[in-house]
Amino acid sequence: MEIKLTINDESKTVEVEPDDDLATVLRQNGYTGVKCGCDSGVCGASKVFVDDEVKMACGVDAPNADGSEIRTIEALGTQDDLHPIQEAFVDHFAVQCGFCIPGMIIEAESLLADTPDPSEAEVREAIDDNLCRCTGYQKPVEAILDAADRMRGEQSVAADGGSQIRPDQADCTDHDGDTNE
Repeated sequence: MEIKLTINDESKTVEVEPDDDLATVLRQNGYTGVKCGCDSGVCGASKVFVDDEVKMACGVDAPNADGSEIRTIEALGTQDDLHPIQEAFVDHFAVQCGFCIPGMIIEAESLLADTPDPSEAEVREAIDDNLCRCTGYQKPVEAILDAADRMRGEQSVAADGGSQIRPDQADCTDHDGDTNE
């Protein structure tokens, strides 16, 4: 059977079987940032936006998604133009094997859209259904808090604890007070 989806702002008609889940269909159509970890909706690796709501794609029956707008991790940023959340994950060394990270980033994007200045507890609650076996969660939490700062235009903190001044925040003065323009 065919269903119509809008995936990352592109209208598509895709072939699905009655028992296909959305994660499988997305992966079969090239959206490999959607991971299939547990196939039962408990690990968080398959998270995507379905009609602007975060869902575990492995728990969505593909035929029931007909007409939905889907946004995957591929819509967030590119290798050459990372989203601030992705950039913060890299800067904080929050990626180990990387399997759970797309789901965490999707959840972080949702959290930061609703709560631009979250507490650590709010970040931990937002990603509590993302199973990660590598990072211990501390670095992803730090990355999400840093991404929140970046997205609000505040100075971010480097993974080593030093400050990172984004190019748009840097003044053009060297240590002697001379202008470097």
